[in-house]
Amino acid sequence: MTRKQRRMTIIGGSLAVLALAAALVLNALRDSIVFFSTPTMVAEKQIEPGKRFRLGGLVQPGSLQRGDNLAVTFEVADGGARLPVAYKGILPDLFREGQGVVAEGALDSSGVFKADTVLAKHDETYMPKEVADALKKQGHWKDDYGAQSSGAAKPAATTAQGNPQGAVR
Repeated sequence: MTRKQRRMTIIGGSLAVLALAAALVLNALRDSIVFFSTPTMVAEKQIEPGKRFRLGGLVQPGSLQRGDNLAVTFEVADGGARLPVAYKGILPDLFREGQGVVAEGALDSSGVFKADTVLAKHDETYMPKEVADALKKQGHWKDDYGAQSSGAAKPAATTAQGNPQGAVR
């Protein structure tokens, strides 16, 4: 074998090993790649109790019930299915009925999602001030951006502890 053939064999073998490693990692993480699962996805996958995942959807109007010691129950739906959620703690400021929410936790044996973290999602009209200023300078600003967000930038999603998630302030 010449030096060039040996070099090409080593490079080809290295690429094959790298591709195999990437395939194994992606296969192992395929369920975790999704940012959150909707109630319909939870029903289809039949997730076993105790497995942690993120649940996302809209808080159903009229489903919010407050209990003792900051205990809260509500239903999350995606248009096809509903899933009851139980949470104990302080809810984010943006949390309300009809608003998008992402909760982290696990299903219990009775089919109730026990959340340990609740994230309230802002609406799609949110835009950081710097981005809005840049759009105005470039002449791409639409007047309905400001009208929908009442002229002020809304805060990004916040955790139950009030920490911003991915927003530039």
